[in-house]
Amino acid sequence: MSSPTGPASGLPVRMPRPRQSGRHRRPEPVAAPEGAPALVLAVPGAPAPATRSLAEEVISIARSELPGLDVGIGYLDGDDAEYPTLETVLAQNAARRTERYEIAMAAGREVAAPEGPAAVVVPLLAGPDNALMRRIRQAVMDSRSAAELTDVLGPHPLLAEALHVRLSEAGLARADRARLFTVATAADGIILATVGGEEAVQAAGITGMLLAARLAVPVMAAALDHEGAVGAIADQLRGSGSVQLALAPYLVGPELPEGLLDAAAKEAGCAAAEALGAYPAIGKLVLAQYTTALGITPPQGSPSR
Repeated sequence: MSSPTGPASGLPVRMPRPRQSGRHRRPEPVAAPEGAPALVLAVPGAPAPATRSLAEEVISIARSELPGLDVGIGYLDGDDAEYPTLETVLAQNAARRTERYEIAMAAGREVAAPEGPAAVVVPLLAGPDNALMRRIRQAVMDSRSAAELTDVLGPHPLLAEALHVRLSEAGLARADRARLFTVATAADGIILATVGGEEAVQAAGITGMLLAARLAVPVMAAALDHEGAVGAIADQLRGSGSVQLALAPYLVGPELPEGLLDAAAKEAGCAAAEALGAYPAIGKLVLAQYTTALGITPPQGSPSR
């Protein structure tokens, strides 16, 4: 029990720090604007507990960067039971916004009618995939809600960082950029594997150039879903002098068909790193797409596009 002057147990009281003044003042924490649209993550691939866990972690990272953010997760192949479809999540979100407005009007509050998008849909895709993006657009239209669809997350320097980390975790690259120590299994040629056709390969190649600069080894992109493409790039790298290759998935994970990465690694005759997954940069890039779509100043430290 506490008294008006503090805890009866004599425990210390955490008092708020006075706000600093002057040029070295810490920035005030940024929060989501009141009434801002929801951020809805569009998740491709077959729903599974691991996919849900990944999506929830990505959303958690975004919310930690922008407190107060209204969020949702919609699955392209959901079942509307355990895994709600993107169409259902958007329709329900729009209905909640209308309901909040009607309740406020009934209570006599002076509130503006909802306008603008009820949600901003961010695809959980590192690179372009026309087939998946068509499905996401169709789900947005079928929801009959005011929702804005952003672009995919890459290319972006933060994705090159994430790829570097995943390679180092697998013992396929040096963990530091300065190359201060040796990893015996470090690759001297990287195959950047993606899905989504030629456009996806070209986009992956942009991030690949950034990764090559970090690792000081050649990096070439290849399509996992084109028969023989990974093997052809492996032959090209070996022909130019690379001996020890590594496969780096330029993919978040849910969009990767089961078994495709293992088959590609076998085709190339090399080891493979894990997909990007819920690396912190993914959550930050999701939020960056959201804030850019709305013209909101991103939180300090968030990536700019």
